Amino acid sequence: MIWRIPRQSYRRPALLPTRLPSFVRGLSSSLISNLNVASILALPPLSDDQTPRTIVVTGHVRTIRNQKRHSFVEIGDGSTILSLQALLDPAQAVSLGTGTAVTISGSWRRSPPGKEQSHELHAEDVTIVGATDPESYPIQKKYHSAEYLRTIPHLRLRTPFHALLARLRSDCEFYASAFFRANQYIRLQPPVITSSDCEGAGEVFTLRPKEGTRAVLSGSSAGTDEFFRDPKYLTVSSQLHLEAFVHEHQKVWALSPTFRAERSDTPRHLSEFYMLEAELRTRSIDSVMDLVEDLIRDVAVKVQSSDVGKELLAVKHTLEADSGTKMSSRTEVMIRRWSGLKRKIWPRITYTEAIKLLEAAANDPQTVFHYMPNWQSGLQLEHEKFIAAEVGQGSPVFVTDYPKSVKPFYMLPSDVKTVPMDDDRPTVACFDLLLPEACEVVGGSLREHRLKPLLRAMQEQRLLPMAGTEDQASGLESSGQSPKPSDLDWYVDLRRYGSVPHGGFGLGFDRLLGYLAGVDNVRDVAPWPRYYGKCDC
Repeated sequence: MIWRIPRQSYRRPALLPTRLPSFVRGLSSSLISNLNVASILALPPLSDDQTPRTIVVTGHVRTIRNQKRHSFVEIGDGSTILSLQALLDPAQAVSLGTGTAVTISGSWRRSPPGKEQSHELHAEDVTIVGATDPESYPIQKKYHSAEYLRTIPHLRLRTPFHALLARLRSDCEFYASAFFRANQYIRLQPPVITSSDCEGAGEVFTLRPKEGTRAVLSGSSAGTDEFFRDPKYLTVSSQLHLEAFVHEHQKVWALSPTFRAERSDTPRHLSEFYMLEAELRTRSIDSVMDLVEDLIRDVAVKVQSSDVGKELLAVKHTLEADSGTKMSSRTEVMIRRWSGLKRKIWPRITYTEAIKLLEAAANDPQTVFHYMPNWQSGLQLEHEKFIAAEVGQGSPVFVTDYPKSVKPFYMLPSDVKTVPMDDDRPTVACFDLLLPEACEVVGGSLREHRLKPLLRAMQEQRLLPMAGTEDQASGLESSGQSPKPSDLDWYVDLRRYGSVPHGGFGLGFDRLLGYLAGVDNVRDVAPWPRYYGKCDC
């Protein structure tokens, strides 16, 4: 996997920013400072009779070409995949090397005919801000594989493509925030330290003080040094806390870090990632899916029309199989994905319908599944890919009403008016959104807002002790009380005191960014990837 920025892309005017900063437009002064490289390259061209502007630029040296009379230095600062070319005397470039941080001032002049950039900076003063040993600097003037760059995450941030991914992340967060604000959602900051495992899968990181730091509190378990009296964890989801907010604010959302102690060594999994989550008052699972669809489509449309989107299309990347066979260009992949996200109708099928499709496909000799589809077992990755390809035909697909047995305790049973119910195969009002090639990116549901059914569901999944006798079980339901204190007592209180019907979803933000950017390994999307066996800095 190799990222390439083709030299011919430097001549493409479409890569230049479509808008200059407001303080640059209409600029009349001959001295221009405090501009990034992208803004300098977007300056209006000089006419033959105009006095060259004086430019001051700060950035890192990407490459140096030394000739007898001149040295050509390319400067980048993360604001664009393009470099600003500076023309130096060889004596000015003696102490410069790839990775050196410099400030260069000089005159901004038209380049001679036939040059790749229309203008170049004729240096008058060169100041080394931060020196670099060019021999040991890990990022040289050559192609670096994604695997190698993952070993130096603190330095790969300086590469043009990873700087572009950082700007994509920033833009998408802004687009999402603008979308929710336009729809009157309140943005909140849920806690990172929690007392419970929201998903109930047990894949949590337990929080403890550093060894040697004693924090014995009155009321803590005998012989333990629990800082908070009881074990606490890094959050696996902000959903439960957002549900507390939705009882007052009606529509809320958050974008916050999430942690999963999954021992998964796949391109789709991280131990720390960002989750975009929202909750709203509703009785309809369709309204939750509509929200997801509108949000993702809105973000995709804005990315495609943005400067970042144009640069993503200009960066050449070839997805190569282990054999080295070229499969398809990343540009073609992105255009296909963006077009699918912009479609007005995203198919919606039930889980039961999906299983029937899979079972029919399994009987076809041309389709090979490593895991045979089974209604009780849930969907495997290969099943999701098949459904996304066959049903979506390029667009995302919602799969709804999964078996109750494969989903968390907090989900509301499916609506019998829309989904036929089978006492032997109960389902819940939920959905997963499958994106072509990337598969599951969003999961959502209606939440069980009734107290007694919630308590029963918690007991069934052993989050509360099972009542010992039938009389005890009857007494629990009639009283609406937990049999003994639980880490989720506060969550039960939300149903005990003025509960309202509501639903919501969680969107894997890093997975969505990778899908938009045509990057299939989420470890190359997260700036500081943490995954099983890896957390270097």
